[in-house]
Amino acid sequence: MENKYIQETEQAVLHTYNKAPIVLEWGDGAYVYDTDGKQYLDFAAGIAVSSLGHGCQELNEAVKEQIDKLYHTSNLYYNETCGKAASGLAKAAGMDKVFFCNSGTEAIEGCLKTARKYAYTKGTGRWQFIAMKNSFHGRSMGALSVTGREPYRIPFEPLVPGVSFAEFNNLESVRQLITAETCAVILEPLQGEGGIHAAAPEFLQGLRKLCDEHDILLIFDEIQCGMGRTGSMFLWQQYGVKPDIMAMAKAIGSGLPVGAFAVTGRVASESLTPGDHGTTYGGNPLVCAAVSKTLEIFEKEDLTAHVKEVGAYLTAGLDAVADEFDCVLERRGMGMIQGLALSIAPGEVITKAMKEGLLVISAGNNVLRMVPPLIITREQVDEMLVKLKKALS
Repeated sequence: MENKYIQETEQAVLHTYNKAPIVLEWGDGAYVYDTDGKQYLDFAAGIAVSSLGHGCQELNEAVKEQIDKLYHTSNLYYNETCGKAASGLAKAAGMDKVFFCNSGTEAIEGCLKTARKYAYTKGTGRWQFIAMKNSFHGRSMGALSVTGREPYRIPFEPLVPGVSFAEFNNLESVRQLITAETCAVILEPLQGEGGIHAAAPEFLQGLRKLCDEHDILLIFDEIQCGMGRTGSMFLWQQYGVKPDIMAMAKAIGSGLPVGAFAVTGRVASESLTPGDHGTTYGGNPLVCAAVSKTLEIFEKEDLTAHVKEVGAYLTAGLDAVADEFDCVLERRGMGMIQGLALSIAPGEVITKAMKEGLLVISAGNNVLRMVPPLIITREQVDEMLVKLKKALS
């Protein structure tokens, strides 16, 4: 049966993903099941998206209720779910204004445009960006332009001009790239796709000071590391370094396609105005109902506290794995975004783990990445560790 589905997909769908040879059919909590009924413990969560797990009944009911009312109007009209979702998300993010779009990549595009328009409004003539080496911000032409990994960029060059790349966690390298035309610095506080690298607190603090001194905007990409994954709603809140603009997506809709970028009041008042930026589907009633319900569940269940507790348990377990296996070079990450740097090909481990009933993914060139639903329990961490050790053996 699986071969039929796989064959049909290969015939009809453009081959831009190296898909695993399983056909997933349904999910429940931290588990997913294929068309043969095999169970998998999901430590991929749709690439850090399904933070509430699979089949969350509260979320399902909210979406079902909204779909029977209205699920698209365009942004020519108000809808009651958008304002509620925007207010809740702005509060959770510690920002002032929110723009909803459809994906993380679109959120990055909005961040870049906002920074450019801010410079235009201020009359500075600034237009250049400083991004980080080893970063990943998406696959559109604009997002690729600030992505610091050459394999993603080279086939599509020339890209948007005016982007230079600094060394992550090296403040002096950023300082040396600043010019009179620099309008913003963009980075992930914790690099995900690049291999699970967290920013040093002093690096982010230095960036904030540097940006303030030069009237440069600071943009954080919290698409993967945000929304509770590190133990706070957004990672900047742990560092106490507030960005001027921030991109979000993935887990904010718990699986529905929604992204957003948020800005401070200062930036909002001097950047985008009607006609500058738009989206047909962004902020539609259906996804906004999912955003609001997700935020409600996060608060009610105190998921950030859960992530701190179980994330610490996960960290300790992975540290023990790193000590036990010579092929594990180091553990990286925090909370429930974790990586094991390997001396062997991650793909081999991913395949063996899948056979053991565990889904994990890769990051960078040699990192095994684990970004499970935030609802996982200590018992499920133990289950994962048993399966992981078999895959590493």
